[in-house]
Amino acid sequence: MSSSDNNSKNGSDLKVEDIEKYEAAPVPIDAHYDPKFVEKTIRMVDWRMLPLLGLLYAVALVDRANLGIARTAGMGTDLELGVGERYSIASMIYFVPYIILQVPTNLILRKLGAQLFLTICVVGWGAAQLGMGFVPNWGLLSLCRVLLGVFEAGFFPALVFIITTWYKRHEVQKRLAVFYLSSIVIAGFSSILAYAITFLKGKGNLNGWQWIFIIEGILTIVLGLFTWFFVADFPDKARFLNDEQRKMILDRIEADRADAMPDKITREKFIKSFFDPLTWSFAIMFLSSTMATYTIGFFSTIIIYTLGYTEAMALVLTAFPYVAAAISCFFFAWLSDKTKKRAPWLAVQNCITLTGIMLLGYAKQPGVRYFGIFLTNMGGSGCIPGILAYHSNNITSHSKRAVSTAVIVACGGIGGIFSTTVYRQKDYPRYIPGIWATVACQLTMMSLLAINSFVFARRNRLYREGKRGPLEDTPGFYYTI
Repeated sequence: MSSSDNNSKNGSDLKVEDIEKYEAAPVPIDAHYDPKFVEKTIRMVDWRMLPLLGLLYAVALVDRANLGIARTAGMGTDLELGVGERYSIASMIYFVPYIILQVPTNLILRKLGAQLFLTICVVGWGAAQLGMGFVPNWGLLSLCRVLLGVFEAGFFPALVFIITTWYKRHEVQKRLAVFYLSSIVIAGFSSILAYAITFLKGKGNLNGWQWIFIIEGILTIVLGLFTWFFVADFPDKARFLNDEQRKMILDRIEADRADAMPDKITREKFIKSFFDPLTWSFAIMFLSSTMATYTIGFFSTIIIYTLGYTEAMALVLTAFPYVAAAISCFFFAWLSDKTKKRAPWLAVQNCITLTGIMLLGYAKQPGVRYFGIFLTNMGGSGCIPGILAYHSNNITSHSKRAVSTAVIVACGGIGGIFSTTVYRQKDYPRYIPGIWATVACQLTMMSLLAINSFVFARRNRLYREGKRGPLEDTPGFYYTI
């Protein structure tokens, strides 16, 4: 097949019947492909998807969590955020639309296509971020935070959904980790960028914190326009691959879990997926992890400032825990994919988070408390892609993936609300009630990991012994523990 022939059809022309069927294949249907061809194509997919999606999510994290940085840079004084619970309310209100709109937006993702959907999201929240640079009071700041939540709502579940449709189950976590760790490193160093931007204080009669929102908002809008031209779509619609490459990708997914092509979302499928107890088990675990990471995102700069450092040094020192988190995140992702185990390594990272949060709350020395931020961020951040991979490994069908992923990420937003409400201004500077709430979340997640592991192991055994039908309605499918 020539290159011109390969490109004569676009991705939308590929039909279900073009894929060699999983059930009838005596050997894996992707076994006949040249390994070098597979490796080259997968590498092409990696480079096309992961850097751009990682950058987009980094911008989302920066725009979502830079409130603490802006507060330290003068916004708290200008907008009187120290009065009552104004800062906590402004932080928390973002999550209300973010949670409510998760499932509806993920259901329309395939209809709009990744290109249009992601562009609308990025440009929309960039405009909201830009508007935050001109707010005269905390009420309008909160309104802009609501708009930020509206446009970011469908973004992260869409990224996870798209990435998990491209790879086999035990290739997913490394990809999610690369995508996620690249974003948290960039987001971590945003505090240093913010510090540099504060030197614009006085320009245009604007304070330094205003310039943070304005410049980052403009950069986000520009990146949104860039997204329109370069973002990758779902495998069956991808235009940057030729027909042979696209078919190979779909054959690999079909051999791995028999859901290469999308199925239609019906009311019955929605209800079954939405009310599946395992969906909510993963969702509560995700809530438990995001509670810890949002705590670091919203409060680490503030806590570091209370350790006796200057405003400038607090902004600089905020960055380094994210570097450690990126290294830890990828190490555990590599280990998890190599061993094909999810739950045990997630539990180890829960223990790391527990150690860090207790040091942060109860250590006397500033250096030890700062080290607690490192450990908390390492454990919590590593669990984010870990849980998403754990979930994606144990489901089949696009319809269930769309619904359950949105539910899980929505509960991550609830973790953000929980964090911003239990770390209260009146508990400043040690936030002891928030510390214990974070501990409770980690213990809850460890309990659910134990329950899931028992359920999955039992179902696998019964299916292997012929005492129950196919798992997830997919012959040959086994759960990943």
